[in-house]
Amino acid sequence: MTRLPAAVLWDMDGTIVDTEPYFTDALTTVVESSGGTFSDDDHHALIGANLWDMAATAIKAGARCEAHDIINDVVAAVQQRLRHGIPWRPGALELLQELRAARVPTALVTMSFRGIADAVVRGIPFDAFDAIVTGEDVEHGKPAPDAYLRAADLLKADITRCIVIEDSPPGVAAGVAAGATVVAVPFYIRLPDSNAYTMWDTLTGKDPSTLAQAATPRSTSTDGAPRRRRTP
Repeated sequence: MTRLPAAVLWDMDGTIVDTEPYFTDALTTVVESSGGTFSDDDHHALIGANLWDMAATAIKAGARCEAHDIINDVVAAVQQRLRHGIPWRPGALELLQELRAARVPTALVTMSFRGIADAVVRGIPFDAFDAIVTGEDVEHGKPAPDAYLRAADLLKADITRCIVIEDSPPGVAAGVAAGATVVAVPFYIRLPDSNAYTMWDTLTGKDPSTLAQAATPRSTSTDGAPRRRRTP
């Protein structure tokens, strides 16, 4: 029998909920109100970024505000959008509920601030997480590993036996750097095939045993490193 992970550590934006457009719209409003314009590269940089990096991108694009004011405006705008409904990603709540039924510890690990995370968690119709780590809880956001290491510590779980579920390059890099098994479910940005993580097209139809199998090396490369492969 395949052993279940010690814990599953979930990204939020782009993985559990499709809130990336909310952040982009809010930042675009801030920038354009100052006469600035987002480039395609600026929009690309926003995906998976922490709020401080988002604010820095907005200032570079022409926002005439302090970073903390930009963050406050963005958090308020996103919270307002969430009050009108939460855009869940396919399969996320179903897998999360199955993990809870299997008594696998779970943590939410997001670079959003606590107010946004709490709004999402309140919308989940069951007790979803044993711990929550937000962008306010760590000095260095994703792609640094700090948030995932903190989550594992809060759960008293060995990070090397944890599974991280992520969608963006910064988040995947954070999970890999932390030493966890990473399941990448790319959404807005494509990710290259890599030995460093397992890639899924969707969370729909996945269950705890499927996650456990993702933590098992499928084959071995010539240098002895585990080789991951893409699965549908």
